[in-house]
Amino acid sequence: MHDPVTLLCLPCAGASATMYLRWRRTLPAWVHVLPVELPGRGGRLAEDFCQDFDSLAAQLCDEQAPHLQGKYALFGHSMGALLAYGITRRLQAQGKPLPLALLLSGSPAPSQRDAERFACKDDDAGLIEDLRRQGGTPDEVFDSPELLRITLDVLGADYRICESFRHTTPAALPMPLHVLAGRQDPITAERIGAWQEEGQGTFTLDWFDGNHFFVRHQEAEVLDTVQRRLAQSLRAGAADAADADDTNDSAHVAA
Repeated sequence: MHDPVTLLCLPCAGASATMYLRWRRTLPAWVHVLPVELPGRGGRLAEDFCQDFDSLAAQLCDEQAPHLQGKYALFGHSMGALLAYGITRRLQAQGKPLPLALLLSGSPAPSQRDAERFACKDDDAGLIEDLRRQGGTPDEVFDSPELLRITLDVLGADYRICESFRHTTPAALPMPLHVLAGRQDPITAERIGAWQEEGQGTFTLDWFDGNHFFVRHQEAEVLDTVQRRLAQSLRAGAADAADADDTNDSAHVAA
């Protein structure tokens, strides 16, 4: 039986945290799934969108502070992966407790962001074209003017957030980095694999059949991997803690 772990889940661009609600029924009881809703969507629809990446990361750190301690991990898909990274970097800079692992899905490494990714995506036509190209939006959204308007507003705001991200080269992250990727996603293996450069510990890369939204189309396989990687990180954390205790005991005896 594993120790309980809180898994904060960050949504992709244009989406609500409700994309993770089904996970609560599938993952084992020791994984407490906590969907993180962003301003301007879902239950926070009445709130203003955040205007830049650093401000949103700071706001989420403040809002989720009670959950960013103890045994917790972060999962993010696409923009959510970038936010998970940004939150962790902010916590690291502030000397606050870090997650036991980062699970990063469907995203190039921070150093491999495509500067042209958001070109011609600043109007409805460009956004609709992008939605159709990625193939993750249900037909009923395109058939409903109201749903489409909400989706485009959220997506446009999220693209501005992503566009404002600036990569730096701070100290390596000490926790395991578990990356998930789709074999048919246009993001190249090289850009995915560069996540390894952000850490100094365990790095894993799991591939799934599917395009950018493999996380939905291969949900059972994805959740099996999430559970397995979390368990792996918990075991590694327990081993590190035991080694630290042995070191402290030895130092006490020597003294």
